Amino acid sequence: MARRSSLSIRIVEGRNLPAKDITGSSDPYCIVKIDNEAIVRTATVWKTLSPFWGEEYEVRLQPSFHCVSFYVMDEDALSRDDVIGKVCITRDVLAEHPKGFSGWLSLSEVDPDEEVQGEIHLRVEVLESEAGRRLCCKVLEARDLARKDRNGASDPFVRVRYNGKTQESAVVKKSCYPRWNESFEFEVPEAAGEQLCVEVWDWDLVSRNDFLGKVVFNVPGLQAVRQEEGWFRLQPDKSKPREAEGNLGSLQLQVRLRDETVLPSSCYQPLVQLLCQEVKSGPQDGKVHLITLLDETTTAECRQEVAINLVKLFLGQGLVKEFLDLLFELELAKPCEPNTLFRSNSLASKSMESFLKVAGMQYLHAVLGPTINRVFEEKKYVELDPSKVEIKDVGCSGLHRVQTESEVIEQSCQHLQSYLGELLAAIAKSAPACPAIVRAAFRQLFRRVRERFPEHQHENVKFIAVTSFLCLRFFSPAIMTPKLFYLREKHADSRTSRTLLLLAKAIQIVGNMEAAAGRAKEAWLAPLQPALQRGVTRMKDFITELVGIEEKEELDLQNALTLQTLVVKEGPLFVHKTRGKGPLLSSSSKKLHFSLTSEALSFAKTPNSKKSSSIALSNIRAAEKVEEKSFGSSHVMQIVYVDEEGQQETVYLQCKCVNELNQWLSALRKACANNPEMLCSYHPGVFRGDKWSCCHQKDKTGVERPAGARHGGAAHLPPPLRPAGAHEGEVPGAAGGPGNPQWTLEPP
Repeated sequence: MARRSSLSIRIVEGRNLPAKDITGSSDPYCIVKIDNEAIVRTATVWKTLSPFWGEEYEVRLQPSFHCVSFYVMDEDALSRDDVIGKVCITRDVLAEHPKGFSGWLSLSEVDPDEEVQGEIHLRVEVLESEAGRRLCCKVLEARDLARKDRNGASDPFVRVRYNGKTQESAVVKKSCYPRWNESFEFEVPEAAGEQLCVEVWDWDLVSRNDFLGKVVFNVPGLQAVRQEEGWFRLQPDKSKPREAEGNLGSLQLQVRLRDETVLPSSCYQPLVQLLCQEVKSGPQDGKVHLITLLDETTTAECRQEVAINLVKLFLGQGLVKEFLDLLFELELAKPCEPNTLFRSNSLASKSMESFLKVAGMQYLHAVLGPTINRVFEEKKYVELDPSKVEIKDVGCSGLHRVQTESEVIEQSCQHLQSYLGELLAAIAKSAPACPAIVRAAFRQLFRRVRERFPEHQHENVKFIAVTSFLCLRFFSPAIMTPKLFYLREKHADSRTSRTLLLLAKAIQIVGNMEAAAGRAKEAWLAPLQPALQRGVTRMKDFITELVGIEEKEELDLQNALTLQTLVVKEGPLFVHKTRGKGPLLSSSSKKLHFSLTSEALSFAKTPNSKKSSSIALSNIRAAEKVEEKSFGSSHVMQIVYVDEEGQQETVYLQCKCVNELNQWLSALRKACANNPEMLCSYHPGVFRGDKWSCCHQKDKTGVERPAGARHGGAAHLPPPLRPAGAHEGEVPGAAGGPGNPQWTLEPP
């Protein structure tokens, strides 16, 4: 049995942000930190004081975390990004809202003296002697200190204050895990009412020293216990007056904390067997189906989560096609109108939508990617609504003239028809590329609807049933917000966003199989009617081909696909060279294209070139983060593996952002979850010269301390890895500092 916690985070939008640029605007983005460790960075929304992000994340974490903070930053190209403000939500506040916290929160000023993290190991005692009482404070070491310098580390020293006297330790250069082992003594007067304050500072040569945190002891209380020793969490300095909240704008958030107890897999087997039996048996007359009970007893808020879990369960059991078919039958058995079929948020609709996102994301990228990239690159002005048309000058110098409204609309119509034609052509020829399991689900849906509505007047219903999922719930949302579907790294600007919205609206109209559907409410779409009518015809032909593959061909294709290895994740990564004998370590290229499959982690110089070599998943022993100071770079992960000779090697790979890093780590950990020889501990640094950068240990293969470090006790090095077969995020006793990657991120 294990405990695990997860955070569902939705960063909606901001408003009334202060202007940080000379243009009177800002370029805001958000960073999410859990106990001062950054885990998420949103896209930048350019030139606005009321940005919309709409980004969702699922974060697995340790139950012992303290707070989650949202920092709103202003991106600058030539200087360091400005901090606009932050919102901090403690774990206690989230626990008070079991259904989730949702609303607007005012941004507060970010004081550097409050941005502290880490812990310090102290031994404090009161000694009695003939000369009187003496207060002895031994400063041993610290861990997970904040990084204040540009090199990704700090130069920490300790300042101990008592009874008006101050003593300081030596400075440890370039370390967030310093060791001092220094003692400080003070005379204790008869009326001992003072406090002992242990402060940690970052030493700077040219600027003022940076505050890293403090610990305060009550001396009279120490006299009673005589001695106190342990790891103490560094606290911020809150003595400064704060700027009034509300002057920095506000942030709309939706955050939900879930604490769960995970039982051994054997405890869930009866439920899994029951669900599988129900799906295999199908609907039976006079019997209330378990799936029907799930649909009727779940609320609209949690139905999406239930659908995702059921889809993943039946995908793992190889019964997802039967599960979806059962949902189609149960949904069609209800009284329903042809024009509203599968338009509600029922369990069937949510399950099919979740299934497409799980099984069809690569297909979506192949179909939409080229057109979406073209829209972003061309940045054409497209507007068909006369009330929103912007009139501008055209022509060369000396021959300016004002472009008329009709000219703008005509030009916009040409651009939009070009994008729509390219997109419909890509869809029309994509039937063979659609995953076999997705085709099978759509074929079952097509057949069930045709049996339910055989009348000639309902000829289009079976086509609309397919497009209600494929176009309205899959293609159109991805066109409107391509970043949320990983089609682009950043959100679109206002001009591109409007073009994407009109293109998504056109796909919706085509999906409704009614070219004139938009005339009533949006008569300005009339110039697109011929293109939309041709699109309806092409869409029907595409669906006919999509669902027309016979069972034998489908089986042959499915068998062919099973022989191919499923690509879990791929993309370019930067290789940090170290001394080693592995094929990747001896590669001449520093930037390689990596591909993670269900069997191996392979790499090549380019996406289309032949694979240079690979590391079998069974040989991987660990996949974890690396301290920034190790290479002077952020977003670096390490993969510990065993080569062909049985020697342990480590490769260090750098990702382009924190989100990409978390996705790679999550994918690697899931792929290697069943490896029986996964390491139980690791070094978060790199072995350089004759010692580890994290703990200064000189034994390259040795382990200095047992696994089990956490905030508030035990040791830091080496932090634990997930045991084989553990759920993601279940690291008993993991530390929460930057060198210890206990956070894992699930993409939306």
